[in-house]
Amino acid sequence: MAQLSATLFLTLDGVYQAPGGPEEDTTGGFDLGGWLAPLVDEDFGAFVDENFRHPTAFLLGRRTYEIFASYWPKQTDPADPVAGKLNALPKYVASTTLENPEWAGTTVIGREDLAKEVAALKERTDGEIQVHGSGAVLGQLLKQNLVDVLHLIVAPVVLGKGMRLFGAGTAPTAFTLTGSRTTSQGVAILSYRFAGQPRFGTVGE
Repeated sequence: MAQLSATLFLTLDGVYQAPGGPEEDTTGGFDLGGWLAPLVDEDFGAFVDENFRHPTAFLLGRRTYEIFASYWPKQTDPADPVAGKLNALPKYVASTTLENPEWAGTTVIGREDLAKEVAALKERTDGEIQVHGSGAVLGQLLKQNLVDVLHLIVAPVVLGKGMRLFGAGTAPTAFTLTGSRTTSQGVAILSYRFAGQPRFGTVGE
């Protein structure tokens, strides 16, 4: 059975929308895209390369899939650790409308019950299924306790608007911190493992 890991870029106020560029995702009139780009450095790149050593499959939301599909198939350098994995490994895209994906190795899932299909995918897959970006899909998976490992790359930026990962309706969930590092640009890379339900109590008792 595969573990499912998710990697998401966030601001300090929890926004995940359009980290890579101004036109990446303007949904809702969002005009602050590209907030992560100036903070990318060698430390950041080292984490990305390390993370991409592990997947045996990918699960992406429709928007993230289309962003990836417009770029990565054109990257054919066999030494590129990201392109090599993305182009060679199975890709599952969660969508109720995508009909004929052109990126080789893509399977559309989630037309009826995404959580049920992802649970079945984990059962029949070995290794590690990686989710990148795909905040809306990730939110659904978190509600169903389907995420085993969560990597949050937190930029020292506050935007005040945009799509947020942990919004209203988020299920109470506990995680155990398994790793942390800080890049030269002040980006915190935090790794967590799912730990079930939170515990509650009173301070001092």
